[in-house]
Order: sequence, then structure tokens, then C-alpha cells
Amino acid sequence: MENLEMYHGAISKEQTERILGATSQNGSFLIRDSETVPGSYCICVLFDHCVFTYRLYQLEGNVWKTETAPGVKVRLFRNVQNLLAMYKNPDQGIAIPLRFPVKHVQRSKPPPLPRKHIPR
Repeated sequence: MENLEMYHGAISKEQTERILGATSQNGSFLIRDSETVPGSYCICVLFDHCVFTYRLYQLEGNVWKTETAPGVKVRLFRNVQNLLAMYKNPDQGIAIPLRFPVKHVQRSKPPPLPRKHIPR
């Protein structure tokens, strides 16, 4: 998961809403760790000023599935990239197709403060 540019790690629901809300683009999405189900992830997508969240699981046999609207056929994927490609299409059981991945920007440590020269 770490190699996906839209994976943001262990961020909160509130942080997710701020990040996606700042884009102001329907279909903006990111992936984060689930706060409530250890070992699972969430695909979060912005639609009409609301963030919709879909749990993403890895099952035995290294296949992936996501929760969608009730009544939508469960589909299994060999990898997350294939899953994301599918949900870029309309009418797949999520609020809006995944259109704009929101990249996670690694924040580097600030440079150390210069040491003051103390005369002897």
C-alpha cells in the first residue's frame, strides 16, 4: 500500500475531510488506514462537499475487495491498482467515480537551526 501515491497512512477522518475538502473537486480521493478495523484501509472520495468512505480489505489468497452500496455484486481483485481502475468507471456502487488521486506529500524534517557562535 505504501507505494501508492494516494496512500496517506494513519490519518484521521477529520484530516481526510480537510484534505479532500481543500481540493473542491468531486471525485478527488485518497486511501488511508482504517481507524476502527485494524489491518484494513479506507478509500475516501469527495462528492458534493461530502466525503464518502469505503472500507478496503485484503482477504486470504492476497485478493482485495471493498465495501460498496447494498445489492452491488462483490468483486475480488488481484491488486489494489486493478481495484482502483475499476472504480474509476461510473455505476460501480460508489458515490462517484474515482477521478483525482490526492497525492500524499512527505513532509521532510525542518533543517536544524544554525548553532550560534559563542566566542571564547
